[in-house]
Amino acid sequence: MMDEQDALNGQGGREDQFQAENNNETMESLMRSENAGLEFPSQGEIRKGVIASISQSQILVSVGSKSEGVIMGRELEQIPTSEREQLAVGQEIPVYVVNPEDQNGNVVLSYLRARESMGWEIVEKMQESGESFDGKIEGYNKGGLIVLVHGLRGFIPASQISMGRRNLVQGDMPDRWAKMIGETISVRIIEVDRARRRLILSERAANPETRQSMKERVIEGLEEGQVYTGRVTSVADFGAFVNVNGADGLVHLSELSWERIQRPSEILEVGQEVKVKVISVDKDKKRIGLSIRALQGDPWHTKVEKFKVGQLVEGTITRLTKFGAFARLEGDIEGLIHISELSENRINHPKESVKEGDMLTLRVIRIDADQRRIGLSLRKVDSGAYADMDMKALAAELNKDDEE
Repeated sequence: MMDEQDALNGQGGREDQFQAENNNETMESLMRSENAGLEFPSQGEIRKGVIASISQSQILVSVGSKSEGVIMGRELEQIPTSEREQLAVGQEIPVYVVNPEDQNGNVVLSYLRARESMGWEIVEKMQESGESFDGKIEGYNKGGLIVLVHGLRGFIPASQISMGRRNLVQGDMPDRWAKMIGETISVRIIEVDRARRRLILSERAANPETRQSMKERVIEGLEEGQVYTGRVTSVADFGAFVNVNGADGLVHLSELSWERIQRPSEILEVGQEVKVKVISVDKDKKRIGLSIRALQGDPWHTKVEKFKVGQLVEGTITRLTKFGAFARLEGDIEGLIHISELSENRINHPKESVKEGDMLTLRVIRIDADQRRIGLSLRKVDSGAYADMDMKALAAELNKDDEE
């Protein structure tokens, strides 16, 4: 009997043990099935979350797991006040998983990093597609304008700002862009470098008006004689280009100054602001002729006042040409001795009569103020036709010496 009872008791113990093991397996299976549909957050992941509660110290966000994520501390402080005030319970927002579990068992989230990461993805696609973006000018520095694009600070270098907008500012002071803050501006993304947090924008690339069409529009409104303030855009050996109202016009070397200069770079540099006068407009060839010297007094007229026809003057031969020789007179005025006025005898070239550097007594035989020309003669220095004038000039000189 004892053996039978012991057997029965042993069998019952084994059944209880089997039942307990079966129950444990069932519980584990149940837990696995409950968690099967849950994807626990992982570090660096961006998720869509729903705001569960908002307080002064933290924002709880449901991210699809049993535990809620939290936005707090410095991250919370860095969210602009105006933006924090617009957040509401039940609102869906993007969040970046900073830490899937901190020491308190919380999932640490970042709203700003999620928004920034999504912003970079958007601008990268915008650059690929070439689409334009209408934003507001949020700030500036000396080099250009700052525009927010999907939460990212984009920079428009001055060279990429439209000509029309650049013409509204004067000088190179850092605050020249200040009055544009708050204005809407259409831009296109031309460079994205997420690693360096570099986002470069261009208004010119987004502006449908081409440089040529802008020039045509400006030319239609220009008239000869008008005076404008422009900016030097380039300098070449033959002259300088100056932008007027969005179109470049040429100031030829001869129109830069009344003084003789070899290169425009002697008096102008790119970016310099200058006043110019419109001297020609060719609408067919789309050319604008400008002058700087036309706005300056011609010093030649003042210097030449001391000379008169028939007067004897001292001059230095400066250069020879096949048609005559040029001589520099007092005050750096230059006159021409035509080949026919060099000698009583016929010569084939001025070098037969004079050479560069010769200092000679010459007679003024013509003054053309409109053409800024003085005609000189070597062969008429002793001409009897001017004897009376020479005597009067000599007498006047002697009287002057006596008075002194």
